[in-house]
Amino acid sequence: MPRLDLSAGSVDLTRAICDIPSVSGDEQTLADAIFAEIDPLDHLEVYRDGDTIVARTNLGRAQRVVIAGHIDTVPINANLPTRVIEQDGEPYLWGRGAVDMKGGTAVQLKLAAELVAPRVDITWMWYDHEEVDADLNGLTRLARTRPDLFAGDFAILGEPSNGQVEGGCNGNLRAIVRTHGVRSHSARAWMGENAIHAAAPILARLAEYRPREIEVEGLVYREGLNAVRVSGGVAGNVIPDLCEVEVNYRFAPSRTLEKAEAHVRSVLEGFEVEIVDRAAGARPGLDAPLAQEFLAAVGAEPRPKYGWTDVARFSAMGVPAVNYGPGDPSLAHHDHERVSFAQIEDVERGLRAWLTAP
Repeated sequence: MPRLDLSAGSVDLTRAICDIPSVSGDEQTLADAIFAEIDPLDHLEVYRDGDTIVARTNLGRAQRVVIAGHIDTVPINANLPTRVIEQDGEPYLWGRGAVDMKGGTAVQLKLAAELVAPRVDITWMWYDHEEVDADLNGLTRLARTRPDLFAGDFAILGEPSNGQVEGGCNGNLRAIVRTHGVRSHSARAWMGENAIHAAAPILARLAEYRPREIEVEGLVYREGLNAVRVSGGVAGNVIPDLCEVEVNYRFAPSRTLEKAEAHVRSVLEGFEVEIVDRAAGARPGLDAPLAQEFLAAVGAEPRPKYGWTDVARFSAMGVPAVNYGPGDPSLAHHDHERVSFAQIEDVERGLRAWLTAP
């Protein structure tokens, strides 16, 4: 089993974690390595559920903060092992997971090991299966079996945010839109009905759709409704009788799941629509006293989070949550993921300062 040195610098620790492949569904090696270093620490109470690891201080502080990060990545595409590159005269760590989100996870692991007496009690969570369907997510499983572990006054998710604070997140919905036809030989196409041709109006509506920008508690969220996959066809000489268009809707946290679904059905009225996955967004929650203290300590101006993250899970459980981690979100899942050394170190300094302030 690979070993992690939690006394190493946060950049070196990020590189070590990235170089342990952990594509969704294959997190065990990394989870084992994390558990081997965290479990012996006397100041933490450690609980493991599959490849999700929770470590808590129990100092009797008046407030508790939950700090979480996922350990899985999207599939590798010739971007491991990591390497150091230079960009604009600054050093960057390049490789799968550097942005999403092993830089944030490394910072959390280092602080979990070193902060024996923080100003608040802390629940650290490192979890599996974030990059896939919500029902596989380690936090989904943990919320079902140990909801008590989510108790807190404030939560921070280490998702990439360019070292800034991103409040809340958009909701996320996926739908399959189907058209049906009748099969026939392509040499006698008039005998059939082409389901792929029938999908053209779906694509036209989506191409003409203009996303809204919606202000929620002072932050402006941009929505999006897009086709992300089209499938259909039987053979090279057969008129297809089925076409499926997968549609992804990113919606502002002011919309409920029910309103988001109704909106998609309205845009695609007249077609067969099946909702296959949906996750509510999260309102910013930046009016919470701990959130205000956190913003002041790290010196950040809050921004909206356009993607979906697990802050929504905490928000649904009544815990205000923000995203705060190193890395440019636009490089998440990119073949050339890279994060600056400076951002990793800045996020470590910011969290350390806030968690140890008198």
